[in-house]
Amino acid sequence: MNTEVPRAAFDLSLYLVLDPDMCGGVAGMVRVTEAAIAGGVTMVQLRAIGWRKRAFWDAACALQPLCRSHRVPLIINDHVDVALAVDADGVHVGQRDFPAKEVRRLLGETKIIGVSVSNAQEWRDIEPGAADYLGVGPVWLTATKPEAGPALGIDGLRSLLALRAGAASPKVVAIGSINAHNAREVMETGVDGVAVVSAICASEAPEEAAQALCEVIGS
Repeated sequence: MNTEVPRAAFDLSLYLVLDPDMCGGVAGMVRVTEAAIAGGVTMVQLRAIGWRKRAFWDAACALQPLCRSHRVPLIINDHVDVALAVDADGVHVGQRDFPAKEVRRLLGETKIIGVSVSNAQEWRDIEPGAADYLGVGPVWLTATKPEAGPALGIDGLRSLLALRAGAASPKVVAIGSINAHNAREVMETGVDGVAVVSAICASEAPEEAAQALCEVIGS
């Protein structure tokens, strides 16, 4: 039975971005992912900055069947070849990564593509149809991605969301030091979901951490 999540049906409500250092390597990422999915996580991204390709591939191989069995999309950060090799549900790219239009050409029309955006110009530069969702941030400064741009704040996030052009516009997930204490404020801007790293990866109880976030955002 094919349990791949259709491209049009993905849910950004609670998007887990894995940090291998916080989780404790591949085994830790699998453990955290399984618990977080049980707690209500709706999408998972494998992001392992600085990892060599083989280690990244090993992690993807371990995570893909787990996510697929729960019909939770697994998104691969940057590495299109790894995504193709493990038949992941999609790829997320940053502004200095492979262009989204080329990722679409390589992955085809059935996979999910996300693009990081931190300002209005980057948003406008996304070619129509290239991205299914935009990861907008950082809302607040974050230690998990120190190279990210200046913090947008809630007002800055709202300003970027004003660029949406009807139903054809990509969905939006906000990222950047979001946790159970501030997620409601972020959701009230009109985003489609929140992406978290340390709020779940650094928790001693990732399932309960995910549940707490779901209660706040109404997932």
